[in-house]
Amino acid sequence: MKKYLLLTYLLLFPLIGFSQNGGWILEADEIDPNSYYGITVANGMIGIVSAAEPLQVSETVLNGVYDYYGRGRVSNILKGFNFAGMQLDVDRTRINSGNVTNMEQRLNMRNAYFETTFSHAGKVEVVYQTRALRNLPFTSMIEMEVTALKDVTIRMTNEIEAPDHLRDVRNYYSIIDRPHVKIPLLTSVADSPTGKHTIAVSNSFLFEEDEIPYYVHEDWDHNRHLVHLTKELKRGETYRFTVVSSATSTEHFSDPQSEAERLSVFAMLEGRDRLLARHNAAWDKLWESDIIIEGNERDQLDVRSALYHLYSFVREGSRLSLSPMGLSGLGYNGHVFWDTEIWMYPPILMMQPELARSIVDYRTDRIDGARMKAFSHGFRGAMFPWESNDIGEEATPFWALTGPFQHHITAVVGIAAWNYFQVTQDVDWLEQDGFPLLQEVAEFWLSRVEENDRGEFDIINVVAADEHAENVDNNAFTNGTAINVLRHATKAAGVLGVEADPMWTYVADRIPILEFPDGTVQEHATYEGEMIKQADVNLLTHPLGLVTDPAQMRKNLDYYQQRVDPLGPAMTHSVYSVISSRLGNADEAYELFHKGYRPNLLPPFGVIAEVAGGTNPYFATGAGGMLQAILNGFGGLQLTDEGIIQVETPLPSSWNSITITGVGVDGLTFENRR
Repeated sequence: MKKYLLLTYLLLFPLIGFSQNGGWILEADEIDPNSYYGITVANGMIGIVSAAEPLQVSETVLNGVYDYYGRGRVSNILKGFNFAGMQLDVDRTRINSGNVTNMEQRLNMRNAYFETTFSHAGKVEVVYQTRALRNLPFTSMIEMEVTALKDVTIRMTNEIEAPDHLRDVRNYYSIIDRPHVKIPLLTSVADSPTGKHTIAVSNSFLFEEDEIPYYVHEDWDHNRHLVHLTKELKRGETYRFTVVSSATSTEHFSDPQSEAERLSVFAMLEGRDRLLARHNAAWDKLWESDIIIEGNERDQLDVRSALYHLYSFVREGSRLSLSPMGLSGLGYNGHVFWDTEIWMYPPILMMQPELARSIVDYRTDRIDGARMKAFSHGFRGAMFPWESNDIGEEATPFWALTGPFQHHITAVVGIAAWNYFQVTQDVDWLEQDGFPLLQEVAEFWLSRVEENDRGEFDIINVVAADEHAENVDNNAFTNGTAINVLRHATKAAGVLGVEADPMWTYVADRIPILEFPDGTVQEHATYEGEMIKQADVNLLTHPLGLVTDPAQMRKNLDYYQQRVDPLGPAMTHSVYSVISSRLGNADEAYELFHKGYRPNLLPPFGVIAEVAGGTNPYFATGAGGMLQAILNGFGGLQLTDEGIIQVETPLPSSWNSITITGVGVDGLTFENRR
C-alpha cells in the first residue's frame, strides 16, 4: 500500500478520542447523540456501556446468563436491569443533554473508570463516574459529584429500570437499621423470559458525611422504582453521592436476591476508599502486563484500548469465556465462537495466562455438550458447537449452515488447550484437563476424515473459515487445524508418558493442503479465485505455523490480499500484517496493521466495529487480531513447545521501540528497538 492511501485512512477516520495523555485516556468533547457508540467498563462479569445522555448508561450486561428470546429460537445473553442510571435536579430543573454545557466524557483505562463532566446554567459543575469493580465481580460503583457555583438546591436520584422482556418484576425498598449505621437497599427481582432464570440487582448508598440523609422511595410503575434525596448547597460546596450496585442471577446463586443484597451491604460497609483502593490495585496487577510503544502516541492509545477491552471482558477464576462483542452489549447473542480461541485468546494467553485459564476452563467444563453433538452427527469424540451458550450446546440458528458444518471450531478448541500448556508448562493441568480434551478432539477428527483412493484423508463438506465458501471440500484452514490438533495430541501424550494413538500421526501426515499449479495454496477443492470474506489460507502461516517458506508465504499473501472482501471483518488484515512482519516488510506490515482496524473505528471513542461502516461495537475479535499484529508481528513473539520466544522482526519507521511487559507465567519483558 502506498503512503497516500494511509493518508486517506487518516482523513476518513480521524484521530477519534486521541489526546496527549500518555496513552491512557480515551476522551470526547464533541458528543453527538445521533452518532454515538458507547464505551464499556467491565470486570469480566458485569459490563456497563456509556450513553450520550448525561448521568445515564445505555446497557448493562451480566456474563453467563442466557434465555430463549429474540433471534433465531436460540438462547441469547440476557439484557438485565439498568441499575446505573442517575438523575439530578437543580432548583427543580431536571438535567438533560439539552441544558448542559461543556460536556466531556473520558475513559481512564489505567484505573478502569468512565467519567462524564458538565456544567449547568452557571449553577453547578458535575462529575459522574462508573466503575465495574475489579475486586468484586458482581458489584459496580457509580458516583456523582456536584459542586455549587451558586447557592442551590439539588435532588439526586438513583433508579432501577427493568427491560420489557423480563417477567414478574418485583421492586423492594428496605433499610437495615443498626445503631451505628442505616443501610438503604433499592432492590429489583425478575424472571427471565421463559422463567429459566431469576435475576436480581440491589443498590445501596455511601456518603462522606456522618449524618444519615433522608431518603424518599418512589415506586413509579411495575418496571421502575427509585430513591432520591434533597440537599441544599452553598456556593463553593461539593457533595458526592455514591451508589454501589450488585447484580446476580440463578446462573450464579440459588438465591440471587439475597446474595445481591448481601454483596451491596458488604460493599457499602467496605466504604468508598477501600473499594477504590482494591479496584485500582487489581488493575495495577493487570497492567503489569502492558505494551509500551515509544514514538507514536496514537498507536499507543489504540493498542492499549484493545488490551484494556480484552482485560475487561474476561475474568480469572470465572470459568467463563467471551463472545465477539465481549461485555459491550448483546451482539452475537453473547455466544462463544472460534473468535475466542483463534483471535482473542492468544494475546490474553501471552499477557495474562490466569485470564486465559478461564477461557480454557469454559470448554473443558462443557465437553459433555460437545460429545452429544458429535454423537448426534454420527461422529466419535467431542464436536464443539459453532455458537456455544451457557451449557455448551449448539446455539446457532437452525437456518445458518455454520452450526452443522463449521467444524474447524473443534480443532481450534484443542489447539487452544495445547497453547495453554505451551505457555504454562503445567503438566498437572495437562494430565487432568488438557489431554482428555485433546483425546476427544483427536477422536472426532479420526471419525471425521475420509480416506481417498490415493491414501490421503479428505475432510468433506465444511463451511470454511472464509464463510463465503459453504459446503466445500478440503478447506485449507479446516484441514490445517485438524493436522495441528492431531499432532498436538501426540505431543501431549509424549509429555505425559502415555501411549498416543498411532493413527493421530498417520492421519495428520496425510490430510491434504491443496495447491494451484504455481504453488499458491488453494482455499478449497473448488476455489477458483472468487472474493473471500476473510482470512483463511493465510492462517496456515499464522497462527498455525504450517506454511513457513518465505516464498510461499509471499505468494499466498499477495494472492489473497487481492481477493478479500473490503467489507470483511476487522481481523483479516491483522493476519496479513503478522505475515508481512515475518517477511521483514515493516512498512507494509504497518499499513496492514492500520487497515485492519482504523476504518472500523466509531465515534466518539474509537470503538471497533466488526467491519468498515459497521455499527456493532465493541468487536473484541478485531481487538484480538490487532494485538496479534503487535505481539506476534512487530514484537516478534511466538508460541513454541518450550514456551514464548522472540524472533527478529523490523519496526515501523515511526516507532523507536516496543516493550512488552509481564509476558507469560514468569512475567518476562521483551523489547524490540530500531
